[in-house]
Amino acid sequence: MYTEKTVVKCESGLHNKQATYFIQKANEFKSSIWLEAEERKINAKSLLGVLSMGIFTGSTVSLIADGSDEKEAVKALAQLLERDVL
Repeated sequence: MYTEKTVVKCESGLHNKQATYFIQKANEFKSSIWLEAEERKINAKSLLGVLSMGIFTGSTVSLIADGSDEKEAVKALAQLLERDVL
């Protein structure tokens, strides 16, 4: 299991198009991936789950992955969230 905390910097957080792009990227990996924020943990490959989190710019989240490509998955998704635009 690999975990990394990051701050969401994309201008509108994880909503609509940004959430869809994030989930598409998460689904490129074999590992199970979770997104955790404010005591809530959801499947990062679930559009409904990600949208239900209500993650805005400036939110601190934890990315957690477990599987054969866990480190690569977390690093790639953290880089996405740290960019100004997805």
